[in-house]
This record gives sequence, structure tokens and C-alpha cells, in this order.
Amino acid sequence: MLAVFSGDRSPTPKASSSKLVDAFAQRFPSLVSTNVGSLATILYSHDAQNSSRQRSFAVKDDIFCVFEGTLENLGSMKQYYGLAKNANEVVLMIEAYKALRDRAPYPTNRMLGHLDGSFAFVVFDKATSRVLVASDQDGKVPLYMGITADGCLAFCDDAEILRSACGKSLATFPPGCFFSTSSGLTSYEHPKNKVTAIPATEEEMWGATFKIERPHVKATDVDLGRDCIRIMGTI
Repeated sequence: MLAVFSGDRSPTPKASSSKLVDAFAQRFPSLVSTNVGSLATILYSHDAQNSSRQRSFAVKDDIFCVFEGTLENLGSMKQYYGLAKNANEVVLMIEAYKALRDRAPYPTNRMLGHLDGSFAFVVFDKATSRVLVASDQDGKVPLYMGITADGCLAFCDDAEILRSACGKSLATFPPGCFFSTSSGLTSYEHPKNKVTAIPATEEEMWGATFKIERPHVKATDVDLGRDCIRIMGTI
């Protein structure tokens, strides 16, 4: 899956968003593509998908969502949101997002904390131009992000395709976190703890080392374990 959002972020010296979309189309010729005006482009394909990480796409009330993975508690979540028995994960995420948007200040971390499974998803709300991206707490579904040469923000489950356009701004999306255009990058596992990015050295391929700060814990790579991963520091 690939989602590209227009913007004026600091560009990278690699390829434009249009070339990134073309590269994805060449890799997955049987893709489904949706353009949301000049605001966003969302693509996905069932090619080479893992049986336990199926991709799906849906749009309702100008809310677009692409979802990859499986929710173990899909049944209980459908009951919670009052959905039909045949509703799948991507439909659930749209309804969960609508509830989140319309019941403010209902916290995003609480909504995401209810999800149990292996997943990564991207939601785009055309009415508000809001982007919401999240990954499961263990990062079981690969997801990457970067900035293209024309300053667009991109998310993809294929690191090599994204690297071709985003260069050293390419980063692994952090497990247990979400990105929102309204709040930036936040840990929904530890919502009260600050998310920091340490810039990478010139020799490294990724944008920065990402850490979730914890009170009374010495911030070392050993102590933080899987809380120390790669993330782009320019978003």
C-alpha cells in the first residue's frame, strides 16, 4: 500500500511524488488507485500480499482508509461501534475514526489502544484534510514513511519503493505509535511520554533514532529495547 499527501515539508533530493506513484504502479501493475483531488493519492494491491496481512480499502462520507493486517478482536470491536456482522477491518477503522472525530475530546490513544492484532493503516479525511496513520504495538505489519522531492509526505509498506523517492528521509514507522496532522507523532502505548528523534549520522541510511522517553529510566538503547527504532526527524 502507498499513501501520498501533498504539503510543503522540506524536500529530499530524490524523486517527486508522481515518480513514486509510477514506481509503485510498475511494481504492482494490478493496483487500485484513488486520487483525492490534489490533496492525496492512495494506492494498494493484492499482489504479493501475506495471507495473514491482507490489504483492504474503503471510502465512506469522504473518509478514505487503506488497511493491512488482521484484528483479533474484530468481533467485539464491531459490537462496540454497532456495525454489521459482515463489516471488515477497514470499515471498522472508518467508523472508529468518525467516532473519534465527532466525539472530541475522545483521545486517539484510547481508540487505538482497544485494537488487538497485527495492523497498519492510513486514514484520510477529505473534509478536514486530516491524516491519521498507526501501526500495531509490535510492528508486525511493516510500514515506512518519508518525504519526496516535492515535499509530499508518503507512507508505504515497501521500503525499497519509498527509498527510491525519499532517500535518507526514509524511516520505519514506529510500533505502538500514531501520526496525525493535528498532533504529529505520538505513542499510544505511552501517551504521556515524550517522543524524541535523534538525528542520524551521515553514514546511516535512516533519518533518525526514535525514542520514547520514560521517567526514571536511563535513556539508553539497551534499556529502551524496542522503543529505540528508526524514524524520520523532519516531519
